[in-house]
Amino acid sequence: MKKLLIYGLAMMIATMCFAQKDVTKFLGIPVDGTKSAMIQKLKAKGFTYNQRLDCLEGEFNGREVRVHVVTNNNKVYRICIIDAYSVDEAAIKIRFNTLCRQFENNGKYMSKTFGENQEIGEDEDISYEITVNKKRYEASFCQTTKESIDTTALAEYFYNKATELYSEEELSNLTEEQEYDLKIKLALQYTFEMFEKKSVWFKIGEDFGDYRIIMYYDNGYNQANGEDL
Repeated sequence: MKKLLIYGLAMMIATMCFAQKDVTKFLGIPVDGTKSAMIQKLKAKGFTYNQRLDCLEGEFNGREVRVHVVTNNNKVYRICIIDAYSVDEAAIKIRFNTLCRQFENNGKYMSKTFGENQEIGEDEDISYEITVNKKRYEASFCQTTKESIDTTALAEYFYNKATELYSEEELSNLTEEQEYDLKIKLALQYTFEMFEKKSVWFKIGEDFGDYRIIMYYDNGYNQANGEDL
């Protein structure tokens, strides 16, 4: 029963193309390690370091940007990319929607809204919504992996989660319907966990009528989890 249950779970997740504990990558570089090491790797990609602003500058996805390396306990957990130049309301709407489509059409990403359109409507008054209604314009994705799927590690993960809910005897006596429900529950739990651990998202930043895109590549494994409280 255990073998059948765990194998089924592993295959369900394998089709989702996730690899456990594989971290988010920016330009192919894992968002991990020390800040100094990350800066050196980004410099090797053609970025230059601005000591005054403590960031890197260069081109990303066709735009001049500033790249900030953010750490927690001396480990990199976030790469923040900010447009170097601001644009007006009409231009930022086009840029935001173009990015949404680029991510949607890129096989390395999965929308956190499961296919729901994240683009800004043509008639949306961004300035009014931000100023009056304090609306935030964001689009969120998860970086997926199509290689190095360790089904043995996945099996262990699911078995540990399953035995937190049921004893060995209870697992052996699950009905077919209960087994199916458990598979779905754990598969969804794993999927949402991966969404948080490998999050890539962007938003519109506004400053007195000037707009720019701010993008984040997050490694959830290195983020603060209250351990310092």
